[in-house]
Amino acid sequence: MKVALVGATGIVGNVMLEVLTERKLPINQILLVASSRSVGKEIDFEGKTHTVIGLEDAVNARPNIALFSAGRATSLQWAPKFAAIGTTVIDNSSAWRMDPSKKLIVPEINANLLTQEDKIIANPNCSTIQMVMALAPLHKNYNIKRIVISTYQSITGTGIKAVEQLNNEIEGKTGDMAYPHPIHKNALPQCDVFLENDYTKEEMKLVNETHKIFNDSAIGITATAIRIPVIGGHSESVNLEFENSYEVNEIRSILDQTEGIEVQDDPKNSFYPMPIGAQGKDSVFVGRIRRDSSIQNGLNLWIVSDNLRKGAATNTIQIAEYLIKNKLF
Repeated sequence: MKVALVGATGIVGNVMLEVLTERKLPINQILLVASSRSVGKEIDFEGKTHTVIGLEDAVNARPNIALFSAGRATSLQWAPKFAAIGTTVIDNSSAWRMDPSKKLIVPEINANLLTQEDKIIANPNCSTIQMVMALAPLHKNYNIKRIVISTYQSITGTGIKAVEQLNNEIEGKTGDMAYPHPIHKNALPQCDVFLENDYTKEEMKLVNETHKIFNDSAIGITATAIRIPVIGGHSESVNLEFENSYEVNEIRSILDQTEGIEVQDDPKNSFYPMPIGAQGKDSVFVGRIRRDSSIQNGLNLWIVSDNLRKGAATNTIQIAEYLIKNKLF
């Protein structure tokens, strides 16, 4: 089993190396791959020092699986080259998510769709993954009619430049700006760029990717995505309207029995999900579960997850695990 990690020197790439070590994938050889400016760097992985190689060398090495986390442009150019030699690519960028010929996978929800013919597999956006993890079993039981989403997203979703901006602002230093405004002691109602409909790309990802993963474009979805000065993970306030009636205790029970979900819902004792508690963990945490009495069959949820783990690295590697287990690469 030969695996290439494309984007090995990036913020998500580093987390992928941690997750690969923790989950003990049966890898005989790992290729650490990055752009030309990082070729030659050395990275320690599982007690060995590995030298970073370029993309051309990685293709020539013919890996079984390539884990991509190097950005949209790199994925568009290089994923087809890997696929052409028989490598199965699992891509963490936005490049292939809405391509109708590519599958958008959260393993706990729809890994069963994968076949040996799928040579480029898309990993959803981080904010989408954690939300659909919680919503999938509820949609199955009660049929979601409408979703209203407000996200409160970690700066790590933007990348290392955003982390540096926050640290500089905390320390009173000047430096490169990842955002158009200060992020320290602030909240920016802008994640990614604005589109012609006045929504941001991040907001429309929540809409379009949820429709695709659930294979149900009839669900009404609207979103507002907000960037906050937090490191640990993304938080989401999600308001649902179901077609069918429900009981709140049933909701808690269903979520409690769902793989990958951890219910933290004792508000009277100040026990609820927070990004500080999600950091470094793979679960999606759900709390503040309560009826929305302003509409029929309405429900409110608070959903938190580490966006670099389940929202990116872990989900990607779980897809690889499924491929390996079912001999689909």
